[in-house]
Amino acid sequence: MVLHGGPGYGSYPHLRRYFNPVKFFIVLHDQRGAGKSKPSNEIRENTTQDLVEDIERLRNHLKLKKVLIFGGSWGTTLGLEYAQTYPDNVTGMILRGVFTGSKEEIEFHYKGVRYFYPAEYDRLSKTIPGDETRLIPDYIWDLLQGNDAKELEKCLTALGRLELKMTRLEVPDETLSRYFSRVSFNDFKQSYIIDIYYASNRLFLEEGQILRNCTKIKHIPITLINGRYDMASPPIGAYRLHQRLPKSKLIIVEKAGHSETEPGITKAVLKAVSEFE
Repeated sequence: MVLHGGPGYGSYPHLRRYFNPVKFFIVLHDQRGAGKSKPSNEIRENTTQDLVEDIERLRNHLKLKKVLIFGGSWGTTLGLEYAQTYPDNVTGMILRGVFTGSKEEIEFHYKGVRYFYPAEYDRLSKTIPGDETRLIPDYIWDLLQGNDAKELEKCLTALGRLELKMTRLEVPDETLSRYFSRVSFNDFKQSYIIDIYYASNRLFLEEGQILRNCTKIKHIPITLINGRYDMASPPIGAYRLHQRLPKSKLIIVEKAGHSETEPGITKAVLKAVSEFE
């Protein structure tokens, strides 16, 4: 059961290529409002708990007894919540770029990265007035509900530049320029609606919820994979999970960031998958 990232980014064919189709029945789906899911970007009845129940409905619909959960980034958060809700339905987990949804991780994602990307963060912070204690997605969500299109474009583009830098170990400025030259702002904005909605609602999780509920999944074999320099999902989340999960294996990939396509991450994921064959 393959869980895509985001929230709201949708699935894509590359995600199935980690699995030998002779040995795995590979299930991909677009989460509510994402990808080809309809209505597109729908936020009504769209919470982490709703997505968990969708996975369970899909498992029952396909008449699957138990599933191996495979998720990256936001897909790890959702996968962990699903496993903790339905622990008897999970045979194992492969989680890449682990994010437990803690306040510390969210604040690092939107503020702590200023120490590593000062120019990009400074550009973003100049678009956000007022209270420094307010998280960036809260302000952007208000803009998405309002009528100030110019301010929204300035702010969301600055956030996009920062987050694209955070996705890989190396993202040259030329890459950012090419991306924004070929993508319309409306398409770019649409890709962010569910992501910002979830972030402004703290992923619909209580503080420390996933770590607190680790006892429910302590019997499940889990492989945790993180890039050493993952700025979107820093290794601290994977490390803390590993400490609480006796059947887990933690792999920190040196010279790697967040993206699954970075060579070290790809190699570690393929090895993890082979161990579950």
